[in-house]
Amino acid sequence: MDKELIIRSSSETVDFALLKDGKLIELQKDEDDNNFSVGDVFIAKIRKTVPGLNAAFVNVGYDKDAFLHYHDLGPKLLSLLKFTKRVSTGKLRDFSLKNFPFEKDIEKDGKIVDVLKSNQSLLVQIVKEPISTKGPRISSELSIAGRYIVLVPFSSRISISQKIEDRAEKDRLKRLVKSITPQGFGVIVRTVAQGKKVAELDKDLQNLLSRWTAMSKKLHKAHHPSKVLGEMNKASSILRDIFNDTFTAIHVDDEELYYQVKDYLQEIAPKKESIVKMYQSSKVPIFEKFGIERQIKTSFGRTVSMAKGAYLVIEHTEALHVIDVNSGNRSNKASNQEETALEVNLIAATEIARQLRLRDMGGIIVVDFIDLTNAENRQKLFNHFREEMKDDRAKHKILPPSKFGLIQITRQRVRPEMKIKTREENPNGVNGAEVEAPIGIVQKIEQDLELLLRKDYKKLTLNTHPFIAAFLTKGFPSIRSKWFFEHKKWVKVLPRDAYTYLEYHFYDKDGNQIK
Repeated sequence: MDKELIIRSSSETVDFALLKDGKLIELQKDEDDNNFSVGDVFIAKIRKTVPGLNAAFVNVGYDKDAFLHYHDLGPKLLSLLKFTKRVSTGKLRDFSLKNFPFEKDIEKDGKIVDVLKSNQSLLVQIVKEPISTKGPRISSELSIAGRYIVLVPFSSRISISQKIEDRAEKDRLKRLVKSITPQGFGVIVRTVAQGKKVAELDKDLQNLLSRWTAMSKKLHKAHHPSKVLGEMNKASSILRDIFNDTFTAIHVDDEELYYQVKDYLQEIAPKKESIVKMYQSSKVPIFEKFGIERQIKTSFGRTVSMAKGAYLVIEHTEALHVIDVNSGNRSNKASNQEETALEVNLIAATEIARQLRLRDMGGIIVVDFIDLTNAENRQKLFNHFREEMKDDRAKHKILPPSKFGLIQITRQRVRPEMKIKTREENPNGVNGAEVEAPIGIVQKIEQDLELLLRKDYKKLTLNTHPFIAAFLTKGFPSIRSKWFFEHKKWVKVLPRDAYTYLEYHFYDKDGNQIK
């Protein structure tokens, strides 16, 4: 399993594409005007408390007030309020928390009006970016993420990632981290810390403590509201969270970003620094070179094609996302309908896991798989789906198939869903109408061609719109040439001026229309 990270930079945005064995599995965008990223810490003011919601609306400088629920306050709220007030007024200059007297914990199911008041200053952290008409979701239980550990101020708890299953390793990490963690701070040990030595963990911890100190120093003269601790640049934060030994290359098309990535990799994995490559071709854009633009066009539409003619239909509503699995008009050698349904469902489960990450779909997702009558097959599908979702960093929960064959998923949503326009203006001149991008039509043609070649047609002729015909035949190697190398059969392509943009037909050697 090879992973590659492709980074494309423009004047306003930086795009990050993660490839797994050449297939696009994650796409993220970093925009210059995004001042409210997950992990940012703000010094803010309580606008008002709402007893009915047991929550407060907080001014963090966004158009809409941020939402802070009582359960997001954290047990050490009173200690945080005391620390913030004393540091802001200049009465406290020691930020280590070693000699800081903690207040008692707030009640687990208390009321927000008992602990917060309007116009009160508070340190808060973005846990969910602004989405649609809603402001950011925030928490006052602060945490600062590093490569191997997460630092939690005003805590004494040492937690180990649940993904580390080895009991002896868990005990080792807990013992090491306990020995280096200063008083007043808790630590969450991340999965990538597995097998690491105390020196590496301590270096990460000291870096996080430095960031805490730098943030605390800003509080004395900080405006309300203002950002006092920002997440590291997007390239570094992505590498911090996903980088491992399976990465074989990181390609960057911007010199400044190239050195940023190289420096960060030198810090976290010096032996892997050489995999960072500067992409300098002026003729072919970086996303075109690695086939990412093609994959984006074919992966973000309402319909998503899969292997062997199967496809997904993805619908979005305000309340939830619905995914329908279809087998398509494919021939199959499976001996019965149940085997066919299981085969399609397993292919679909793999693609759905990819789509959830790729589009960053969150909230409630309902998947309508093809009905399976055999309980053993339903369990096999469920287990396969859970295995495919293991690499997903977003918190999620998958319920077993219902009696109707539906699988329900909840997936953490912390930023707006990734939406890519996959339709283009209709070249036939119909006002306001849009059609699929050429690459989407080409994909459909390729699926039909594969089905026809399976039926052993000797000679095939494809009649299609001149735009599409040129798209298939121009360049070297052309798409038609690739068909020949793959299937060992030449397909004649004839442009037809009378055809609409979406229209195409296949003919056999006798001129009879077969598709």
